Amino acid sequence: MSIEISKVTANIGARVLGVDISKPLDEEQVTAIREALNVHKALAFDDVHLDDEGQQAFARHFGDLTTAHPTVAAVDGAPNVLPVDSERGRANHWHTDVTFVLNPPQASTLRSITVPPYGGETLIASSAAAYRDLPAPLRALADTLWAEHTNDYDYAVPEEQIDEEQAAQRAQFTSIKFRTAHPVVRVHPLTGERGLFIGGFAQRIVGLSVGESRKLLDLFQSYVTRPENILRWRWSPNQLVLFDNRITQHYAIDNYDGRPRRLHRVTVAGDVPVGIEGKESYSIEGDASHYTSVAE
Repeated sequence: MSIEISKVTANIGARVLGVDISKPLDEEQVTAIREALNVHKALAFDDVHLDDEGQQAFARHFGDLTTAHPTVAAVDGAPNVLPVDSERGRANHWHTDVTFVLNPPQASTLRSITVPPYGGETLIASSAAAYRDLPAPLRALADTLWAEHTNDYDYAVPEEQIDEEQAAQRAQFTSIKFRTAHPVVRVHPLTGERGLFIGGFAQRIVGLSVGESRKLLDLFQSYVTRPENILRWRWSPNQLVLFDNRITQHYAIDNYDGRPRRLHRVTVAGDVPVGIEGKESYSIEGDASHYTSVAE
């Protein structure tokens, strides 16, 4: 059976049928999935029967794996697998994975382990569609800007409102401080598409004050999170979603009344981002060589 790609929304997302990703893929299948990912940014696979090893094997078709995270613990016995577990915190803020390091992952895979009876969707937004939506003057401005990304970011939750467990999780997340400057407009290395490369870890525009930066980042972010640019993925058992981390953002909705929710994440090592003038991102603080190799 040949691979069939079925669009989910106009700007982002497609279902992939006709391939069993629990088995090794041939070159033609990998090429077809990669091409679909370039076009649709996020791909969903239904009725997958994978364990952690199988998820890692699937992700390796697209490049070397990162470890689970630069600072957060992996699944026991699986150093490349990150548990995305409601009991360990909620990623209910817009972000692109691990943009605070020099070369964030090129792609992320999420596999459903425990699905709540309602809620718990993952939103995935196309930053390419967001860039295309910008009026010409804003696009010209964004093309010139760079932003500092850090894991020591503004959680927008006062410290006195977090409990001891949340404080410990925050301390672990920032146990190694990272700061990296990336272009606000990133050029995708495979397609040449331009996308807004910002999200929750982007805290300051280079050369501007924090207050000025926040106004501009909020303005650009409002284009990323337009409903037309978002895939709202409602999880079912035995699903896997693969998304291009170079040209998307995502958000895990905390709308399931604290019911158990667990996904496993495996990420593929990425390249160093490049802006429209060909300049590469640069590290300001923190060494992530223990976390990821650099894709060529």
